[in-house]
Amino acid sequence: MRLLGLRVVRSRELGHSHSWTLHHASLEDGRTVFVKRGGDFTAEANGLRWLGSPSVEVLEVGEDLLVLPWLPSETATVPMVEETARAVADMHRRGAPRFGADWPGNIADLPLDNSPAEGGWRDWYAERRVLPYARMARDRGVLSASDVREVEAALHRAEQPEEPPSRIHGDLWGGNVLYSQGRGWLIDPAAHGGHRETDLAMLVLFGTSHLEAFLKAYDETSPLAEGWRERIPLHQLHPLLVHCCLFGSSYRESMLAAARSV
Repeated sequence: MRLLGLRVVRSRELGHSHSWTLHHASLEDGRTVFVKRGGDFTAEANGLRWLGSPSVEVLEVGEDLLVLPWLPSETATVPMVEETARAVADMHRRGAPRFGADWPGNIADLPLDNSPAEGGWRDWYAERRVLPYARMARDRGVLSASDVREVEAALHRAEQPEEPPSRIHGDLWGGNVLYSQGRGWLIDPAAHGGHRETDLAMLVLFGTSHLEAFLKAYDETSPLAEGWRERIPLHQLHPLLVHCCLFGSSYRESMLAAARSV
């Protein structure tokens, strides 16, 4: 096998993630790389390139593989986390031409509709990020029709100060922030033009290293609109519904609790 025009001298399978296999490979020029195989990684590569810093560099993308630099993980320190928060704030400030993206997206093994919608962010978020997965979870028997109505009611009463589209990662849970070489790197995005509070709400949902230090450094760099913490459940509806679709009813109560908190 050849990657980047070079022969692979050693390759070790690291395991699986969804339908993909993950590999650590050594090339004949001495470099080591991380390789994902077994899927269409076009959207992921597009997202990493579009986000730019602080995302990891795309070395190669093909029909069924993605090649990234190998970054040995380190324990995050508070200064590393604060620097990453400032870099994420800068990334958000670079903005996007619209809500959505210029390519069809995916999140894990699920499709992600990045096409535009009428209205502002609230309408776009409801039509492209929340309702499709609520209906999918209902069709898979995870949610009831009553559960979906609760989600619809939450969207109807939601309040969210409008902002111009930010350049967001879209799946920014702690596992997608890799600390290495003294800094944080963003990996595995569902990148699009969205609301910046979405990335922060995702970090809060599953936690991350020195979370409060991250949030404080972010807010100092790019102050958030008043009441953003109260809006976290609104932004968590999408990832919780995605988890309902992927992993079943174990996420139903958390999703309903978020909907009722909106």
